[in-house]
Amino acid sequence: MPQPRLVIATNNAGKVIEFRDLLDGCGWEVVSPADVGVAIDVDETGATYADNARLKAQAFCKASGLPAIADDSGLEVDALGGEPGPLHHLKGWDGNNDVERVQILLDALKDVPEDKRSGRFFSVIVVAMPDGSVIEEQGVVEGTIAFAPVGDSGWGYDPVFLLPQRGVTMAQLSEQEKNRVSHRFIAFEKIKQRLVEMAAIS
Repeated sequence: MPQPRLVIATNNAGKVIEFRDLLDGCGWEVVSPADVGVAIDVDETGATYADNARLKAQAFCKASGLPAIADDSGLEVDALGGEPGPLHHLKGWDGNNDVERVQILLDALKDVPEDKRSGRFFSVIVVAMPDGSVIEEQGVVEGTIAFAPVGDSGWGYDPVFLLPQRGVTMAQLSEQEKNRVSHRFIAFEKIKQRLVEMAAIS
């Protein structure tokens, strides 16, 4: 019996590779939009990570006629009322690159003391089905925001996201170590189990 197919709801080639790696062994044939002749852009206008992931998954599901998987993730800082958050790209948090993005965050927190710099990485994964149903899982990693970037691994806010229990930033972890503790890995492990169960009864 052929494996059911699952389309990755992204046009980012790097994410396609990452999704395939994280979903290895899920029991589905994981395909890119290009593999099934889909080329669409989806505006991430949702107020939450779940909204944005759902928008992308449902759009690619409708365009392809196949189940589609999407993610949305980001950083929430308590002292900033939960920003940068899911609407970071609309509120001036992004800058032109990762270095600028980190500096904008550090500038916003320049007067915030160490014990008030708590935050978390949050990730939501959504699978949209052609029958209109969705499955959803999330992953969260708690930490604090460092006063300066440390480490040269990872991307985004990793150099200033401090893991207190380890005493290092996300950017000081190897890719293998990060994959065992990251918010996205946690969410993907949960969704992968759901996909394995679905493939077994399909």
